[in-house]
Amino acid sequence: MADKFDVIVIGAGPGGYVAAIRAAQMGLKTACVEKWVNKEGKTVHGGTCLNVGCIPSKALLETSHKFVEARDHYAEIGIEISDVSTNIAKMLEFKDQVIAKNVGGISALFKANGVTALEGTGKVVASKQVEVTGHDGEKTTYDADNIVIAAGSVPVEIPPTPMTEGLIVDSSGALEFTEAPKRLGVIGAGVIGLELGSVWSRLGSEVTMLEAMDTFLPMVDTAIAKETQKLLKKQGLDIKLGARVTGSEVKGEEVVVKYSDANGEQEMTFDKLIVCVGRRPYTKGVIDEGVSVELDERGFIFVDDQCRTNVPGIYAIGDCVRGPMLAHKASEEGVMVADIIAGHKAEMNYDAIPSVIYTAPEVAWVGINEQEAKTAGIEIKTGSFPFAANGRALANNASDGMAKIIADAETDRILGMHIVGQHAGELIAQGVIAMEFGSSAEDLALTCYAHPTTAEAIHEAALAVDGHAIHMANRKKRK
Repeated sequence: MADKFDVIVIGAGPGGYVAAIRAAQMGLKTACVEKWVNKEGKTVHGGTCLNVGCIPSKALLETSHKFVEARDHYAEIGIEISDVSTNIAKMLEFKDQVIAKNVGGISALFKANGVTALEGTGKVVASKQVEVTGHDGEKTTYDADNIVIAAGSVPVEIPPTPMTEGLIVDSSGALEFTEAPKRLGVIGAGVIGLELGSVWSRLGSEVTMLEAMDTFLPMVDTAIAKETQKLLKKQGLDIKLGARVTGSEVKGEEVVVKYSDANGEQEMTFDKLIVCVGRRPYTKGVIDEGVSVELDERGFIFVDDQCRTNVPGIYAIGDCVRGPMLAHKASEEGVMVADIIAGHKAEMNYDAIPSVIYTAPEVAWVGINEQEAKTAGIEIKTGSFPFAANGRALANNASDGMAKIIADAETDRILGMHIVGQHAGELIAQGVIAMEFGSSAEDLALTCYAHPTTAEAIHEAALAVDGHAIHMANRKKRK
């Protein structure tokens, strides 16, 4: 009989590996199953996020942004460089180095915390049993008092654009282009599409984005989305809204895409096509049919607010359950579940999960936006401040964008924070912490911020909620 564990985690992505480490830290005998194999045939941890998602995409976003800065903007601040060029092979090498360091870090953390790493494909075959099929096909069954399913998600494929190696690719394939395609099509102008489109646009591609929805970034506050669309258009991204892809045809080394919009049937030809229309939970084959864990029609596992499934002792976290498909959301769910299994009280505040789009400038938000507040009938007051009036942003030559705070009109409690600007992903942490502690806009307004910092834009936005902004003219009557 194979070893018995207190906890077995299926999946070593940002939800799974964090859950496993936390469980081990709580004194629980823990194993984590991972099937991901890299190009060298070695099992690697980190899941989609580390291997083909969050981390590698940020490496390419950062290097491509530095290139554009050097080519187009350094001269504005007195740094003169001629003949700036790119070496995409070197960029990909750097990206792979970043992945390797992170993968090695997780493996080291498993060893340091006493987590048993099981290589192969995990499957729940009973309420307290996990079957692991090794890469050689050999099956081993392990007993566990608790099972955590953290199987993640995979890109959605659509019938009009079937994957075609080297020509029609998903987000993973878009990270492996060895040169910038002259004409690049991107289906979907959501978070992933905008990030990947930005990378290759900076590296020389003519990027056209086909978005089926009529509204740009509908999940983002309208004012922030409008500003973001304007800035991205200025950078050269051609974003076509209301463009519903109906078909495609591969002709030699080109892809002809057919779509319909307000003007009728349209057709465009691309050298490469990236399909970024969302992700779906990876749950097929993870749970044996004889195990009565409930799933919905889309494959998501039903869980309660603390990630318990309907079967006692089986939990599910991350992309395979309800809520935003975000690495940090999965990680926090992993911590919560591990703590609960260890006998501690734990919960997660789903109202304070930040989201970030890593374009340049970045877009970040937490909590509700203005249109959601109006739909819900919540009376609010807002304060905004442009980075163009922030001394540090001007000194950084990065004054695009704005910060916006939404507060309850009666209690002044912060309900949302929305930012488009340099380092928005870092700045949004202020909003997350403020909401986590139930802070009011006045709390931020009365806080002393370091000067000069771009964080002062948050301070001014908080002041502006009640018409007290210092470094811009206030539209509201001061109280």
